[in-house]
Amino acid sequence: MAAAMGGKLPGPASGTAPANAYTTESNPIVVIGEQYIAPYPVDLKIQHTVFTVAENNFDITDVNDNPIFKVKNKLFSFPDRRVLLDAAGNPLVSLKQKILSVHRRWRVFRGESDKSSDFLFSVRKSSLVHLKMRTKTTTTTTLDVFLASNTSESLPDFKITEGWRDSSCTIFAGHAIIAQ
Repeated sequence: MAAAMGGKLPGPASGTAPANAYTTESNPIVVIGEQYIAPYPVDLKIQHTVFTVAENNFDITDVNDNPIFKVKNKLFSFPDRRVLLDAAGNPLVSLKQKILSVHRRWRVFRGESDKSSDFLFSVRKSSLVHLKMRTKTTTTTTLDVFLASNTSESLPDFKITEGWRDSSCTIFAGHAIIAQ
């Protein structure tokens, strides 16, 4: 519990990372904080904690239900805004939806700020088209992530694919999978 309280990711269950675990680069890209980079797989799950007319909050826990992150979301805020907190309730980043964006773009800032000096990255849908396979409807969403330093946005720094049917998410840096 002490690791989760500090907002750090838990260690691997067996004490050592499996042989096929992703190993961090010697110079990994740190977006939010080094304490959130793990050289081993960490399974996370989302659990709704509050769903009312005004709020839709949820916790992100490890498989042993230890809190890792919390998300606070005001349902009727304009523009739509969410705050990602560490397990102790300290704000890490604010996600703010850009108004009138074709691709549903979100801008992400350090802490609870929305100042341009605290801008970290933006996320947008790659396509507005959903894929359908035979008789089953599989909705896959692909997101493009652009770091603040990538002002041209000619190529995304990361791509995220979300498979809602199987509750999965894969993050790519180029063609390399860096998280699943």
